[in-house]
Amino acid sequence: MADEMVLRAQRFVNETYGSVIGMTVEENGQTGWNTMYALTRALQYELGISALSNNFGPTTLSTLRSKYPSITASTSLSENFCRIIQSGLYCKGYDGGGIDGVFSSRVETSLTQLKADMGVGQAYPGSALTPKVFKGLLNMDAYVTVNGGSGAVRSVQQWLNGRFVDRRDFYVIPCDGHHSRDVAKSMLFAVQYSLGMADGVANGVFGPGTRAGLREHTVSTGSTGVWVQLFSAGMVLNQRPVSFTSTFTSALAAAVSDFQSFVKLPVTGSGNFSTWASLLVSYGDQDRNGEACDGVTMITSARAQTLKAAGIKYVGRYLTNPSTTSLPEKAIQPGELQTIADHGLRCFPIYQTYGRDADGFTYPAGRAAGQAAVNAALDHGFKRGTRIFFAVDFDALDYQVTDNVLPYFKGIEDAMANNGNVYTVGVYGPRNVCTRVGEAGHATASFVSDMSSGFSGNFGYPLPANWAYDQIVTRTIGSGTGSINIDVNIASGRDTGQGSFDPPASHAPDVLFNTAYWPGLLADVRNYMESIGFAESDGRIYTTTQCLETILAHDVAVTNTARAYGMRKALIQATSFWEFRHYGNEDLGKDAAVWLYHNGYVPDWAQDLPVVESLRDSSTGVAQMFGFAGILAWNNSIRRGLVTGTPKDTAKDADVFSVWDKLRTDNDFALTSVGHAHMWAADGKPGGDEEEPMDRLPTLDYTDSEIYEVLRRYQGPKEPAFTDARKRMPLYYIFEKYNRMMR
Repeated sequence: MADEMVLRAQRFVNETYGSVIGMTVEENGQTGWNTMYALTRALQYELGISALSNNFGPTTLSTLRSKYPSITASTSLSENFCRIIQSGLYCKGYDGGGIDGVFSSRVETSLTQLKADMGVGQAYPGSALTPKVFKGLLNMDAYVTVNGGSGAVRSVQQWLNGRFVDRRDFYVIPCDGHHSRDVAKSMLFAVQYSLGMADGVANGVFGPGTRAGLREHTVSTGSTGVWVQLFSAGMVLNQRPVSFTSTFTSALAAAVSDFQSFVKLPVTGSGNFSTWASLLVSYGDQDRNGEACDGVTMITSARAQTLKAAGIKYVGRYLTNPSTTSLPEKAIQPGELQTIADHGLRCFPIYQTYGRDADGFTYPAGRAAGQAAVNAALDHGFKRGTRIFFAVDFDALDYQVTDNVLPYFKGIEDAMANNGNVYTVGVYGPRNVCTRVGEAGHATASFVSDMSSGFSGNFGYPLPANWAYDQIVTRTIGSGTGSINIDVNIASGRDTGQGSFDPPASHAPDVLFNTAYWPGLLADVRNYMESIGFAESDGRIYTTTQCLETILAHDVAVTNTARAYGMRKALIQATSFWEFRHYGNEDLGKDAAVWLYHNGYVPDWAQDLPVVESLRDSSTGVAQMFGFAGILAWNNSIRRGLVTGTPKDTAKDADVFSVWDKLRTDNDFALTSVGHAHMWAADGKPGGDEEEPMDRLPTLDYTDSEIYEVLRRYQGPKEPAFTDARKRMPLYYIFEKYNRMMR
C-alpha cells in the first residue's frame, strides 16, 4: 500500500538530487532499498563526498562524524540536509514533519522514539541524531517487531545495541524480533568486547582468541552478570524457550540440558565451551568426534578399519559422480558397499550434481534428480526404505529457496512417488534450506552443511529440528593405506543408513523393450509431461501416447543402434520423444514447402529471394532433424569408421533432399540418425558457437553432466536448447528406469 509521505520523500530525492546522484527512484509510495540508496547518495552529496555509493560505509560515517557528530535543532543545516532526515524518518515509519527542511519538535520526538526502539536511548539520550543512528536510519532494518517477530529476540537485539553501540566496529542492528546474519555477527563482537578485546582486534570471527576466552567463562546455576546475559541471549537466538536474563536460574539450566541433548553434547546443564560454540557458530566445537562421516574416497578394508577405530558408525557416500576427470572415487565403487557392511559400518547415500547456484534448481531438474537417484541407488543395491540425501551445495538466499529449491524438491518428491516411494527423501544443505524443505513436507530428515559457517543460510539460523547429520569439520585420520580424509558429522540417530545391500545391478548393454512394462512407462511419461504443461492431447498433431507408441514401435532400430555404439537407449528415446512431441502444424507446412521446392515448385513469393534456405530444408520426422544435420552426423560417423559409405555434400540439393526425405518417411533411419547425431555432438558438433569436443563419445556409464550436454547439443548452442535439455533430463531417467529393469 502506498504511503503519501513516502511518495513525497521519493519525489523530493528525485527532483532535488536525481541529476547529481546518478539515480532516480520509482515514485510508488513504498519504501525499498532503492529509495534508501538514493537518500544515502543524497547525504553523501550534501557532505561533499565525490565518489557516491549506495553503501553507507566508512567514508560516509567518518565524514558525518567530522562535520556533524551530533545533529540537533540548533545545528546549522541546509534545508535539503534536513529533508533527507525527514524523508528517512517517513521511510522508516516515523513522523518526519512536513519534509519542509525544519528540524521541528515532531522530528525531535520521532528521533527520540527511533533511538528507544533501537535500544540506544541511554547511550544517545535526547533527540540528537548521531552518525551510527543516521546509518541505521537509511537502511531497511526494522526496529519494531515485524512478521511475527519474537519479543524475546527483540530484547536481545536492543540490549546488544545499547551496550555495544559505542564500540568502533559495532553498528546498530535490527530490532525486529528475528535472528539474522547481522545479529549473529553482533553476538560474536559482543563476546569479544566482553573478553576485553580492543577495537581493531575484535572482528566478529570465532577465532582462536575467542575460543580460548570462552573456555574461561563457563556459566552455571547461580552465575550472574554480563556472561549470563550473553549466554541466555545465545539461547534465545537459537529459539530455545528461555528468557533473556542476567541470572542463571534452574529453569535456564533445564533448558540448557534440553539444548545439549538436542545437539548431541554431553548433558551438563551448564554453559561450557562446547555449548557456547553450538550457540554462536553453526559448526560448534570442532574438536568433537562424530559417529558419522562423509567423503569422496572409496572405503577400502584398511580405511574401514580406520573409521571403526575413530568411532565412526555411519558413512555418507555419493550415488553418482558428475565429473569424469576429478575425484575419481567420489561415487560408490564396485564392491565398496560390501566392504562397508563386512566391517560393521552403515552407509547413507548422497545425490549431488553440479548444482552450485540457483539456476540448477527447478522442478524438471528435481524430477530428473529424483529418478536418477532411484536408478543409481537400485543399481548399487540399496534396499527399500533407504533415505537419499539430495544436495543443495550453495549459499541459497531465502527467496532462492522459495523460487528454486522448493520446486526442485517437489520434483524429487513426485519422482519418488512415481517409483512407489521405494526410497525416502533427505536434504543436504545450509540450515535454512534444510528447515524450509522439511517444513514444506519434501524431506524427512536433514544433513546439515554446518561446516560452511559463513553461508547466509547458516549464520543466524537454528539447527533444523529434523537434523540427522551435522557436518562440522574436515579431518584426515589414519595412516598408510588406512589414511582417509573425511568430513566429520555428528549423528542424531534420526537416520542410520543401511548395513546390508542387495546385489548390484548389471551394467550390461540395453535389450529390446518388454511390452509388460508399457503401462508403467506410459503412466510415468504422461505424468511428467503433464507436470510441465503438456496435456495428453494439447492441440499438437500427436498425443503423448501416440509419440511414445511410435518410438517403441521402432525399438529394434533404437536397441541395435545403442548396442552397436555402446550408448544407452534412453539417449535416443528421450531425444526423439521430446522432438516428436513438439511436432505441430507449422512443421507440417514447412515440410510441405521443402518437398515442393525440391520437386520444382517454388512459390511466387520466393522467386526473387537470393537464397531459399527456408525452402531447402526443415527439421522433419520423428527426430525433427534437418537434412543437412543428418548428412553431417552420418559423415562424422563415416570419418570415424563407425559406418561405411560415401559422405554426402550439404551444398548439393539432391543430397540434402535424399537425407531429408528419408528422415521424414523412414522412422528406423531417423531414430538411428539420432544415435549418430549424439556421437557427432560429443565429437564437437559446430553450431552458432563452436562446441568443444567432449571427453568421451556416448558410453554406458555417462555421468549426469555428460547426459545433459549431449541432449543439449542435439538441439543447439543457444536457448531454448539449455532450458529444454533440463526438461528432457527427467525423460531420460524415466526411460532408463525401465531399460534397467529389462537388462
